[in-house]
Amino acid sequence: MEKILFLVSAFLLVWGLRLQSDPATASKGNKLAAIGMLIAIFSAVIMPVENSNSNLIWIISPLSLSAIIGYLIAKKIKMTSMPQMVSIFNGLGGLSAVLLSFAEINKWISFPDEYQIIVVIVLISSLFIGSVAFTGSLLAFAKLDGYRWSEKLTLPFQHIVNIVFLTMIIGFSYFFISDPEIYYLYIIITFSFIYGVFFVAPIGGADMPVVISLLNSFTGITAALTGIIFGNIVMLLGGILVGAAGTILTVLMCNAMNRSLLNVIIGGFSSSDPSKENKEQGDIKEISDSDFAVQLFYSNKVIIVPGYGLAVAQAQKLCKEIQESLEANDVEVKYAIHPVAGRMPGHMNVLLAEADVDYSKLIELDQANEEFKSTDVAVIIGANDVVNPDAIDDSSSPLFGMPILKVWESKSTVVLKRSMSAGYAGVQNPLFFKKNNKMYFGDAKESLQRLSSELKNL
Repeated sequence: MEKILFLVSAFLLVWGLRLQSDPATASKGNKLAAIGMLIAIFSAVIMPVENSNSNLIWIISPLSLSAIIGYLIAKKIKMTSMPQMVSIFNGLGGLSAVLLSFAEINKWISFPDEYQIIVVIVLISSLFIGSVAFTGSLLAFAKLDGYRWSEKLTLPFQHIVNIVFLTMIIGFSYFFISDPEIYYLYIIITFSFIYGVFFVAPIGGADMPVVISLLNSFTGITAALTGIIFGNIVMLLGGILVGAAGTILTVLMCNAMNRSLLNVIIGGFSSSDPSKENKEQGDIKEISDSDFAVQLFYSNKVIIVPGYGLAVAQAQKLCKEIQESLEANDVEVKYAIHPVAGRMPGHMNVLLAEADVDYSKLIELDQANEEFKSTDVAVIIGANDVVNPDAIDDSSSPLFGMPILKVWESKSTVVLKRSMSAGYAGVQNPLFFKKNNKMYFGDAKESLQRLSSELKNL
């Protein structure tokens, strides 16, 4: 019976992941995968002890409590804080791998003849990777959530320090396998936790989404390794899926920024350090509420570029209102989505889906760059680095080579921002000073509310 349930669970996990590749079926895929995981938990944990009531209560109680906590967190979490939640949950997955590996290694110390050396090596590998995923994810959370102390953990010659720690971990692992003394294990765990912090410390805040994806793949690897040890097919399959998906996503995000993973790990972008911002490059022109509304209302084609500022302001529904007002006047409206707009891939897609924006109106980078040439007004809401011309024009810019949205090729652009501050990469945007650009300052929600009111009065 267990094998049948494992097979059903594996099918639901794979099919759920397949459905998540299409926004129209993503919600259904997520639910199917959740059901598959529930069946896997029941099969792996509850069925083997169904005749032992004393053990069952100790299993059901924490499972129920954790399910309630997870549900409450998921209900209350803001979309802008989704990367932080992913980071924390990912870290807890890594910690689970550490605890499982630690328990099994302790058994090996007591009964060395029952374990092959290759199994012990796999367990130590799982413990190390899980430790890095745990502390690394916690630091990534701190960086994303704006804790200032998180940016002060980088040591001089950090990468040399990391190599030293990694070498020491490998060395103590060899000593432990040769002479299984428990204090060697504690040293390995301690150094692995520290290495996780040092691994993430030099990486700038702008690169945290890439790091979270990479750490997520680490957690998947630990789950797969643990699945091998326990002979759990679903754990093995789930770990492989998570590890592969995290790795692919990491590569895609690096490609979207035209950077190598090594460059990200070394710390190519700043952490939005104001001292690294460029000086202003000329005069800017502001636009009034009425002028902005008239310009949009009498356009033929408008493309909206959403960014993190839109997510922070939670102004996606106002975007939809403005879209409907313009379409009522036969204005074509589309949304240009950059692969790394926001804090994680798909951030803008989910945000606009919350406002019931038709997914067919969302266009990707290559298509958008073609359509800007025939666009009357490009409206940039809270996006900065993904529309920065320096990615093409300035070889000294940290953004140079990054594929971006060429909004300036539209007849005119309007940028919605709170101020003239630099973007997440810590560099100023020359777009703001172009002749065909105007600035519309203020909180995105308040600004779009004023704009929507003006459009309705036309």
